[in-house]
Amino acid sequence: MLELLRDWLLDYSLSVSAATLVSRGVIFMAIVLFSIIAYLLAKHFILKGITTIISKTTTQWDDMILKSKVFSRLAHMAPAIVIYLTISIPFEGYDWLITLTTGLALIYMIVMGLLALDALLNASLDIYNTYDVSNRIPIKGFIQVFKIIVYFISAIFIISILVNKTPMYLFSSLGALTAILMFIFKDAILGFVAGIQLSANRMVSNGDWIEMPKYGADGDIIEIALTTVKVQNWDKTITTIPTYALITDSFKNWRGMSESGGRRIKRSISIDMNTIQFCTDEMLDRFSKIKYISSYIEETKSEVQQANESAGIDQTSLANGVRMTNIGTFRAYVQAYLKHHPMISQEMTLLVRQLAPTEHGLPIEIYVFSKDKVWANYEDIQADIFDHILAVLAEFDLRVFQDPSGTDFAKMVA
Repeated sequence: MLELLRDWLLDYSLSVSAATLVSRGVIFMAIVLFSIIAYLLAKHFILKGITTIISKTTTQWDDMILKSKVFSRLAHMAPAIVIYLTISIPFEGYDWLITLTTGLALIYMIVMGLLALDALLNASLDIYNTYDVSNRIPIKGFIQVFKIIVYFISAIFIISILVNKTPMYLFSSLGALTAILMFIFKDAILGFVAGIQLSANRMVSNGDWIEMPKYGADGDIIEIALTTVKVQNWDKTITTIPTYALITDSFKNWRGMSESGGRRIKRSISIDMNTIQFCTDEMLDRFSKIKYISSYIEETKSEVQQANESAGIDQTSLANGVRMTNIGTFRAYVQAYLKHHPMISQEMTLLVRQLAPTEHGLPIEIYVFSKDKVWANYEDIQADIFDHILAVLAEFDLRVFQDPSGTDFAKMVA
């Protein structure tokens, strides 16, 4: 083409050098014009056509790919392709200039292709996150590893173009740099290995509530990436934990509670042991009027009387035989109260027990499960239960133990 144009210009009495220069300039300008036209065609016709087709489909994944600008970035490759394929025509005889221009065009195509692939991977991750399986098996870390590999390979190709060496030459030279590369990508390698273990063993998933005091984390996992795990704490702060720390350090995952039928309530109150006593007839008459334990009082009274009579117990002493106590009756009442509570799970453990006495009294522990696992509702249920228990203690002639305060000492002086 260059020779044809030059010969045509020579017919108009131009010198050979002038005809050659003009023909090169015309062809070069034509290439620039064609590259602009190729870009406009790709940007305003092909891209708009793809957009129109995608907008008419009912699926969402293609909309996500379009939104991530994958096709828009591919459109930028059109002018570079034109220049790469045709630039040798006007620069014929100037091999160094052809090599430079085609090299720059190739580097531009690699960069734009890399950006398009990056956008496609982001779109793929967004599409995957629309499925429920994404909460159980997060793949963001694997996507990031794949991106690192792609960026690394692309960098090798770009460097090979700049130094005019084959990529295989550079790959063969990486053996000596292995130790340095492992040091540079240490966190990425550890994170990748940890991510595989976390996913394979289902140790954590997006949305899990975890506690990791070492890192000040107590909240929901919002992102599992290659090198970090982000936890949104209950005070709305964000804690970033190294991914491999979830393998090397201990943490508590509350997923089991979330997937179960209830959330545990485990709390105790300390009873003043000076108030513990055997039940008198007057006390039993009073307790029998309490709705939840009226039948328990009658049945237990009958069992105690029969046991003492059959054993020939001398009941003039309270120490002889079997007798009911106010603390035992109180435990029976609390257990009956919890069994009738609408927000306490009856299918899970329901326990009211004594713990070992301490200098702070006799602890009575409540061990039950709330049906409502939402934190605020759970706290309300727990508070209501213990409000009632603390208030009803006096009905059983019991008191809560608490350390003396200034008011107590003032009463003693008075």
